[in-house]
Amino acid sequence: MADPILIDARDLLCPLPVLRLRKVLATIAPGAEVLLSATDPAAHVDVPHFCAEQGHTLLETSEADGATTFHIRRRA
Repeated sequence: MADPILIDARDLLCPLPVLRLRKVLATIAPGAEVLLSATDPAAHVDVPHFCAEQGHTLLETSEADGATTFHIRRRA
């Protein structure tokens, strides 16, 4: 499988991290993965909610250097 696509949404405020994620997910193949890095505290709620609503899989969430990274697989 290909390496995940990296989306740098650090220092962007709601709703921009999710909008960037939506834009990338619309252009990639089903099953492809992305890593979204965000510093907006609202992303902790917005990203999982967006994934659940759209049928994408949130594989993992991690935190480092003040940013949260969301590992997401596009729905099939």
